[in-house]
Amino acid sequence: MGREVERKFLVNGDQWRSLVDTGVVFRQGYLSLEPGRSVRVRLAADMGSLNIKGKISMLSRHEFEYAISAKDAHELLDKLCIQPQIVKTRYRLTQGGLVWEIDEFAGDNDGLIIAEVELESEHQRFDAPEWLGKEVSHDPRYFNINLVKKPYSHWPDRPPQRVDRA
Repeated sequence: MGREVERKFLVNGDQWRSLVDTGVVFRQGYLSLEPGRSVRVRLAADMGSLNIKGKISMLSRHEFEYAISAKDAHELLDKLCIQPQIVKTRYRLTQGGLVWEIDEFAGDNDGLIIAEVELESEHQRFDAPEWLGKEVSHDPRYFNINLVKKPYSHWPDRPPQRVDRA
């Protein structure tokens, strides 16, 4: 059984952009939005996947991921997934010995940029990069599954995203 321990943060400024790869566009949709579990279809470039997650805690989840054909991913996204879908560009960078994934959202979630890091345990310590903003790991609004239910563009109290530190 797979297990994921992940922390999420808002991103400050644009200095991270010079540190990342070229990015990959992701399209993902959900077949199930049940509380505590999700079934997701993802298309990243020409790679499809089916992902099943079940909540352990706010930071940890059981996770199973299976490769599927791009054709099957397209068909599932187009015909069976709940709308709206998540569209984002994912950038990766290694800093402080950790791999950071920075998601810049588009569509109904345009303007939202989140950095995620997978850790070995919920209590693992790490040095926060300078461009890292407020932690949102415990705020369920920022979970992709909830961004489908209530997209960022519909939040009346959206926090500012592109704040440079002095």
